[in-house]
Amino acid sequence: MMDTLLQDLRYAVRALAKSPSFTCVAVLTLALGIGANTALFSVVNAVLLRPLPYHEPDRLVAAWEANPGRGSDRNVVSPGNYLDWQSQNHVLAPCAAGGPRRPDGGVAV
Repeated sequence: MMDTLLQDLRYAVRALAKSPSFTCVAVLTLALGIGANTALFSVVNAVLLRPLPYHEPDRLVAAWEANPGRGSDRNVVSPGNYLDWQSQNHVLAPCAAGGPRRPDGGVAV
């Protein structure tokens, strides 16, 4: 069994040495495929598979304000309403506010 494996390997090396252009294309194709798979897995792992960096991520919620007059059901909560929600909250754990990022890197609240 080991003898046939060594014979097959020697044959493969000889065949690849006879056609260097095919060998180069095959190696580049494998390298690109492995690189693309690695990059894709890194993105999927970071976005979907890795848990959120919070104590109980399954208990996180997001709240928006609705504005039927404008036809929008996901408006950013105004600071005054957020402070009212925070002071009158008896059901949820402590609240925090965030907003969309501004071009200068800050958070618009």
